[in-house]
Amino acid sequence: MDLAMLAGVADRLANIAKVRGRLFVVNDRLDVALAANAGGLHVGPEDMPVAAARRRWLRPRVLGGSARTVEAARQLARDGADYLGVGPVFATSSKRDAGSPIGLETLARIAAAVPVPVLGIGGVSPENAASVLEAGAAGVAVISAVVAEPDVEAATRALREALDRAARDFPTR
Repeated sequence: MDLAMLAGVADRLANIAKVRGRLFVVNDRLDVALAANAGGLHVGPEDMPVAAARRRWLRPRVLGGSARTVEAARQLARDGADYLGVGPVFATSSKRDAGSPIGLETLARIAAAVPVPVLGIGGVSPENAASVLEAGAAGVAVISAVVAEPDVEAATRALREALDRAARDFPTR
């Protein structure tokens, strides 16, 4: 898909999110996020560095980065990340290049080491979402837990219910 098409789709999604009072985050593509006037941008380790993105993606726009280690997480926070996607927490088939799972202990160490919210990603499901929040994550990011299911709406509802229960039991900072 070329930039014009991506920007057009992103612009429509950003407008839907804005009308509903939600944040629309573009993954990997600063150019698309700028063209769509999105509220958020997430960059991974193979994308533009967080520090460079922050110079172009000014607050109040939200900027996220991806981390697997405490050291990387601390650097991303210093570089201007507003939140971190941390993982893969569990084994995942959604991203073949995600690497081996970091586990709940590493997730907990990262969440405790940075002043920004952490989202657990990778292999998160309704069955294990509570453990991610218990480890200190502010939330989760999922792909296959929803889109790989035959009933996307039911899968989304099940995940939301699991997270709501867990949030009551394990409030984050």
